[in-house]
Amino acid sequence: MSEVHTKTSILAHQFENLDQQLETDTLGIWVFLVTEIMFFGGLFACYTVYRSFYLPAFEATSRVLNVRLGALNTMVLLSSSFTMAMAVRSAQTAKRNALMAFLALTMVLGVVFLGVKAIEYHAEYMEHIIPGVDFAPQGEILQHLSPGGLGHAQIFMCFYFLMTGVHAIHMIIGLGLLLTLLLRARRGTFTSQYFAPVEVTGLYWHFVDIVWIFLFPLLYLIGGRY
Repeated sequence: MSEVHTKTSILAHQFENLDQQLETDTLGIWVFLVTEIMFFGGLFACYTVYRSFYLPAFEATSRVLNVRLGALNTMVLLSSSFTMAMAVRSAQTAKRNALMAFLALTMVLGVVFLGVKAIEYHAEYMEHIIPGVDFAPQGEILQHLSPGGLGHAQIFMCFYFLMTGVHAIHMIIGLGLLLTLLLRARRGTFTSQYFAPVEVTGLYWHFVDIVWIFLFPLLYLIGGRY
């Protein structure tokens, strides 16, 4: 009786069974991700156009970014993709403790990513390379940026803060989703028949990770340091 009640409580009234509900959830998240691809695709397209116009300035400004911290964050996100995949697998096999552990690990890695990004933003603020608000680079950084033009350098930094900032917002949203999953997993909501929320959140998290995989070389590595 309790099993029937549990299935009824997690099955929305418009679906015939849990398989149909999972298929609909999966379709829904893919439709959402397509809109996200169009959004980030527009940003990438604008970046590419301006980069083609002001390539020397973009390359010079890229060199002032902290590529080591960028590479560290790339490894952090790749690790979080693994832990998220393991969380999905744990949900599918009804391993509650493992699910909670992998969700928590994914959240920790997400917080680490945001912490490293905050350190980067603070350093850039201290170096006075915030476009518009406090763009007054000095010393070695000024020497790097001057040949390409400070105005064009500001354009690059505008793209940098816009694209990494929007990505960070998506990370924060993802952490909120993971926290919700963790609380639901603690209550024993997910079973081997019902794990759709974990799976669709995993797709969202992997998408955010993939976006960073594109951002890192576009922003950090175009300066030809390697």
